[in-house]
Amino acid sequence: MELNELTAVAQQKMLVDGEVSAVELCDAHLAHIERVNPAVNALVALDPELAMQRARAVDGARSRGEELGLLAGLVTAHKDLTETADFDTTYGLAMMRGHRPAHDSVLVARMKAAGAIAVGKSNTPEWGAGSHTFNPVYGATTNAHLPGRSAGGSSGGAAAALARHMVAIADGSDMGGSLRNPAAWNGVVGMRPSRGVVPNVDPGNAWSTLSTDGPMARNVDDLYLLMRVIARPDWRDPMCRWIDWPTDVLAPSRPLRVAYSPSLGGLPVERDIVTAIDSAVERITDHGWRVTHAEPNFDGADDAFETLRSWSFAAGIGRFVGDKLPEVKAVIQDEVARGRALAPDSISAALGHLRKMWGRGVAFFEQHDLLVAPVTQCSPFPIHWEFPAVVEGTTMERYITWMRSCSRITMLGLPAISLPAGHTAGGAPVGLQVIAGPWQDLRLLRAARTLEQVLGSRG
Repeated sequence: MELNELTAVAQQKMLVDGEVSAVELCDAHLAHIERVNPAVNALVALDPELAMQRARAVDGARSRGEELGLLAGLVTAHKDLTETADFDTTYGLAMMRGHRPAHDSVLVARMKAAGAIAVGKSNTPEWGAGSHTFNPVYGATTNAHLPGRSAGGSSGGAAAALARHMVAIADGSDMGGSLRNPAAWNGVVGMRPSRGVVPNVDPGNAWSTLSTDGPMARNVDDLYLLMRVIARPDWRDPMCRWIDWPTDVLAPSRPLRVAYSPSLGGLPVERDIVTAIDSAVERITDHGWRVTHAEPNFDGADDAFETLRSWSFAAGIGRFVGDKLPEVKAVIQDEVARGRALAPDSISAALGHLRKMWGRGVAFFEQHDLLVAPVTQCSPFPIHWEFPAVVEGTTMERYITWMRSCSRITMLGLPAISLPAGHTAGGAPVGLQVIAGPWQDLRLLRAARTLEQVLGSRG
């Protein structure tokens, strides 16, 4: 096995034990990126020289006997929606070509301080809009396992790079599924933490629960390693939350009560995906966890989510690009127009429904430890499509309609993770979405580690 194919935990241990140098790890990844990335187009704004410079700094610190950070020597790339002082940050927008922020985001700064070695950025759609990674700056990212198919998004570059062993760990972000969808489609692990667990100090609505940064990796242990670095409070974020992360993820102490929803409130889901998820649920039952068919009430969640999403786009990219709005893709222009046309009563009603959804989640998880469901409603579609027009015979009205299996969970405000759970008959990876109760991020990770073993999906 090549160095870049080892788990992040194994790579980090080898470096700490002196069995490998950071330069060797970096060189192995860079050589693999050179071979693989041109066909996948997952990583952009690459700077191999800077990466090797950072690797030499890690080796220098180790030779001097200095304490190494938790991510020392691990190769990564940062999503092109997060600010990086050392790499261009374009947000996938043509007008932002060559833009170099003055400062790193909090997440990037924490990973850098922990010794991670960034080689560049991971590709993303324009402004992260839509679960399909393509933009006018860098082009489209292809699925790691299905050439010519979508990698998902908006953290599609990160997911594909992980799956093809170009990076050891990666960061992403999620509003309506942007960590979970691409993880499912590329056969890796992506976690949407509870809002505030990974702090957000960016400009904008500090009280919004819709979007959050989060980790991606090839298995739960690697993902947990990254969480221990990025999920610490920053009191500039009024919603930040303290969680005490132990050194290791431990297994649940008792059999868990699992609710299973194959359609999350009657959504159309491809039969092959439901078949794969049904099989995964059978293995969960065989493991001794009690599984029942149940789900929260999702009435009104879609309208409320789309209202708040449009409102955030109008306040976000609408202000950011100003009179250059016609230069971005049509679905973003439409989203901004929808947001600007919203009446105050509509926004107030959506915020009220968000509060109602939280209450439904609280009540549901008084009776259940976990909720499991499909991550995606369809398999990766052809890369030249913008979005699927039909899913299982049902017309998809907009570019985000087919993502409701994730956006409905976003509206609950609860932590969720995507785990590999087999394949369709056509060979497409399928993701199991696992959701835990309010602020139960650690319980979720512990359950996910066990499920990873039960499902045989450990990368």
